[in-house]
Amino acid sequence: MALNYTVTSGFDLVKQLQQWSRNNFRQDTIFCTIDVTDLYTMVPQIEGVLSLRKMLDQLKLKQVGKLKVETIIRLSRFVMKNNYFSYNGQFYHQVRGGAMGSPLTLTISNCYMYFFERQIVNQIRNSGGLYFRYIDDIFITINWPVRHLLKQVDRWNKFDENIKLSANIGSIVNFLDLNMENRDGQLHTTVFQKPSYEPYYLPFNSIHPLHMKKNIPFAMLLRAIRYCSTFEVP
Repeated sequence: MALNYTVTSGFDLVKQLQQWSRNNFRQDTIFCTIDVTDLYTMVPQIEGVLSLRKMLDQLKLKQVGKLKVETIIRLSRFVMKNNYFSYNGQFYHQVRGGAMGSPLTLTISNCYMYFFERQIVNQIRNSGGLYFRYIDDIFITINWPVRHLLKQVDRWNKFDENIKLSANIGSIVNFLDLNMENRDGQLHTTVFQKPSYEPYYLPFNSIHPLHMKKNIPFAMLLRAIRYCSTFEVP
């Protein structure tokens, strides 16, 4: 359902961006990356499960595999409302959001964001812009003045008290492992590494299969070729 508005990697985004830029990229085109603050722990538990139910209803599914939808919803509600953890010898019950690292929390968050972003997606797309999301990270590029886009972000922040958007707008932004820059109306892209990135790879003398070791430099080189718009060394 969200295939046209989500990406799974920087490569997915760069393909879409290159295609969009052929007819829409201008000197005043801006990039915007938006982070959803603490999404996993901010999604309300009951409303999150209801968004999953709404998603299944729109897909007109009666069951998934051998599980009926009603069973899936009951199990999801049970898991979301029964997360516990210990800290300093005390046990706590999580009453908001889901457990970090839980596959169900990821699914619930994606469903919740899908319905939250519908109006934003339509607004950006109807204005000739590009909108994509990767879980709690949003990317937008559009030919709007910065002031207007900031005003819209403020408006979007009023859609849902549980969802708080933090925007970064400019001619140079980073999204996932992709760096994008508007150089006088020309799109330039390259590989981005976070400051916390640790360049540690599989030792060649490990017991892993040889094809895994060979694939590491191949995958890195392939990513550089796919991402970099020039052969310049930064």
